[in-house]
Amino acid sequence: MTTTLLVTLLAGATATACTRAEPLDDKQRGNMPPRTGSTEGAQGTGAPASPAPRAASPLVVKIDNVPGARPQTGLDAADVVYAEQVEGGLSRLMAVYATRLPKAIGPVRSARESDLELLRQFHKPTLAFSGAQKKLLPLIDSAPLQTALPEEKTSAYYRGTDKPQPHNLYLRPQRLLTGTPGADALTTGFRYGAAPAGGTAESARTVRFPQARFTFDWSRDQRRWLVSMDGTPTVTTGGKRVGASTVVVQYVNIRESRYHDYLGNVTPYTETVGSGTAKVLRDGKAFDAAWARPLAAGGTEFTTPSGAPMNFAKGQVWVVFARA
Repeated sequence: MTTTLLVTLLAGATATACTRAEPLDDKQRGNMPPRTGSTEGAQGTGAPASPAPRAASPLVVKIDNVPGARPQTGLDAADVVYAEQVEGGLSRLMAVYATRLPKAIGPVRSARESDLELLRQFHKPTLAFSGAQKKLLPLIDSAPLQTALPEEKTSAYYRGTDKPQPHNLYLRPQRLLTGTPGADALTTGFRYGAAPAGGTAESARTVRFPQARFTFDWSRDQRRWLVSMDGTPTVTTGGKRVGASTVVVQYVNIRESRYHDYLGNVTPYTETVGSGTAKVLRDGKAFDAAWARPLAAGGTEFTTPSGAPMNFAKGQVWVVFARA
């Protein structure tokens, strides 16, 4: 069997597996009740306490990334894009929106167990996804986030005509949120500022998954790393080239999770709590870095070999989780 045929079969199998588990009706999964803060009265006064300021919450969207799902919509407006490995060695994207909300985002696809650990760094994020494996749904419901499934937010989703199902589900974020969350919602631990001293000049870097690859080419004119996936330049449905001001290749432990698709392929679990090494690409250079995230509720700190904070360049950040 040729490599091309194998990738095609894996992509199709993964898409079919995710589709079989999504979306579920209310009777199957139950409605998630809204989570609200305490409104108890102030001690000794009997008067209601002033409500605490509401922390900003970002919009997080799971985006399909098999070849049949491209080009994507709204990917260029994300503040952070995470690239993770899924079944069959393929990839999926998690895009975080805080400072800009495009008119549409997608194609929207299903969530994975390791997404819940990664999302703990944000304050009650709104997770837009098309579904999940049935055994995972109770964990999603109990996680500190707000779900936005198509059957819960019907007016916010639509099926496009540009691609076949399941690669044509899109989100209208303005129908989901009352306003743009703002930069305060980006509690990732990332720091932005001047580049550290040193670094090695680099024009391109490729990160490989078993059946996917990401290439970042430095554009001196645009001052960003132009993204290509599986050897093809990444553009949006509107024709905009996708690029990142900073690219982080974060080396992590990728193990088997408790879940698998209907073909028996085990879902990988990407561990984002802990510590390890990374390569940070910015300003046409590659920098060695260390990463540390001791607790799931905190962001990830990146440091230089000397222990100083590793600053990122302002603009979109791509984080690719590569096997350590």
